[in-house]
Amino acid sequence: MRPVDTLIFGFIAALAAITIIFMRQIPKAYSILSVYVFLSVGLVFLIFISKKHKGSILTFIHNVAYPYLVIVLVFNTLGGLIKYINPVSYDHILIRLDYLIFGAHPTIALERFVSPIITELLQYAYISYYFLPIILATALIIKKKDAELDRAIFLVALCFFLSYIGYIFIPAIGPRFTMNHIQSFDLHGVLFRDIIDSTLNALEGLKRDAFPSGHTAVSLVVLYIAYRFERNLFLVFLPFVLALMFSTVYLRYHYAVDTFAGVLLAVFTVIVGERIYNKWEKKQKQ
Repeated sequence: MRPVDTLIFGFIAALAAITIIFMRQIPKAYSILSVYVFLSVGLVFLIFISKKHKGSILTFIHNVAYPYLVIVLVFNTLGGLIKYINPVSYDHILIRLDYLIFGAHPTIALERFVSPIITELLQYAYISYYFLPIILATALIIKKKDAELDRAIFLVALCFFLSYIGYIFIPAIGPRFTMNHIQSFDLHGVLFRDIIDSTLNALEGLKRDAFPSGHTAVSLVVLYIAYRFERNLFLVFLPFVLALMFSTVYLRYHYAVDTFAGVLLAVFTVIVGERIYNKWEKKQKQ
């Protein structure tokens, strides 16, 4: 198995074990477990089939599409897990940390810079997070950089899963919900911003996924991979990622400490992930 396959199996197994342990207090435990079983069985199928049919569409699904499907479906199960296995919210602590560091609430302090045009542009930067990994993977596929693609998928998946662990142990819903009553006004754009924001709220709901900022962490990991393997993309991605990091607080999705934690998570992912992947490569060559 590739490192990302082992990673997926291990993380799904850990979540399944948690679900079974807390089954009595999780209303949709069986539905959540069925998702984990489906993903595990699907991965086993793809591993065997893609070996027999290398270069086929099944190989692409196994190498690229399936890890992203796992990331999305596992994230969706967190809403039915976190509030039942760790019902405490840590928003009050994150709010205090922000205030201790800055002497003010960052989302409120940023109100002086708010304008509909800036809000609109930063909303696009924020959602670029959903496309940056796909664009990078597509570029590596087109250039047939298979080894680089495998490493990239592993690092991105590792970063996602580590952020999910953060959501489980330090659940928080973020300032858009906890501090809305003390903001002077709501944010509005000029074109599609409000639609995008309401869609994100509907899709994500109250998953307690503020800490750490996965948007920051994953985007920085993608930026690192682009720097290593696709320098032209790195130059294109850089302004989007910088704007994205600022947007997490400006748009009130995250506390400032969430974004700092996202930066640290990205650094940790790169250091630890690269070591794990390099060890796997050495074993493969022996």
